[in-house]
Amino acid sequence: MSTGKSILVTGGTGFLGKAVLRALAAAGRAGDVRALVRSETRSLAKLGVEQIIGDVLDVQSLYRATAGVTHVFHLAGLVSRDKKDETRMMRVHVDGTRHVFEAARAAGVERILLASSSGTVAVSEDADVVASEESPFAYEIVKGWPYYLSKIYQEQLALKYAAEGLPVIILNPSLLLGPGDSRGSSTEDVRRFLQKKIPVVPDGGVNFVDVRDAAAAFVAAMTRGRAGERYLLGGPNWDMKTFFGRLERLAKVGAPRLEIPASWARWGATLVEEWAAWRGTVASIDRQSVEMGQHFWYVDSSKAERELGFEARDPQETLLDTIRYLRKHFLNEPPKSDYEIA
Repeated sequence: MSTGKSILVTGGTGFLGKAVLRALAAAGRAGDVRALVRSETRSLAKLGVEQIIGDVLDVQSLYRATAGVTHVFHLAGLVSRDKKDETRMMRVHVDGTRHVFEAARAAGVERILLASSSGTVAVSEDADVVASEESPFAYEIVKGWPYYLSKIYQEQLALKYAAEGLPVIILNPSLLLGPGDSRGSSTEDVRRFLQKKIPVVPDGGVNFVDVRDAAAAFVAAMTRGRAGERYLLGGPNWDMKTFFGRLERLAKVGAPRLEIPASWARWGATLVEEWAAWRGTVASIDRQSVEMGQHFWYVDSSKAERELGFEARDPQETLLDTIRYLRKHFLNEPPKSDYEIA
């Protein structure tokens, strides 16, 4: 194995992972980075990143990857709204994180930067609630949403290790938008909006953050973050009508106008899911997505601003870059307006 690498990144081929690697490269640290990957990729090789074949569920590969490093960015995760992925998400987010922490402890690392989600605490039925780092875990709300429940268990585990002295720093981005989501997981709802596949206006509200700004906060946390602390990273707190209105103006795509009672929306989504299951097809909308859209995901990022120097860019820039990227890489569409000409 080569030597001299001081930074390990798990999940380096994901949306956030690629942004963090670019941020590290911009800070002149690309040559210090090692990434744990399932298979080698050209994009990481171009950045000068050493690639170690392995997986967060493969303990031996983690011990090889953490050998000699001082900082670990644990960004690996699985994003899914399919309940069939519940067990796998628990294994990746909980068992995988435990494996990473044990390997990092054995290596004597100085800092572990863990990527969680604002959805562990920042989700409410009340539009007046804006979550902070002191907010409690949202167990009751997310108990039927496997992704967010698994992230709560992951954070609980991280806090336990932190209490035992492991230097863990937790960062909680809200919905990640911006360019570069090659798997289309985080930006799925914007893509569905562009395809006119969102039939109604949800009752809730959203917070989103540019992946580039979140990545900069992760890099800043290497030196400025405090062990055992959580940092929420978010942008604007908008109700869904405002969010869709901004997308409509930038993308020149008509936003949905239909507003129906929440109970009707959930009932309709359930019927669509059952019909699709009977036909053996994929439902165009699911009950979980409808339920999530009826909640408010509002975030207060003032702690990250004070301690990490976090700053969210103009949300219009984020939305515009997201639209451009999705149209180019997923929809094969030309620009719709002068706003979208790069």
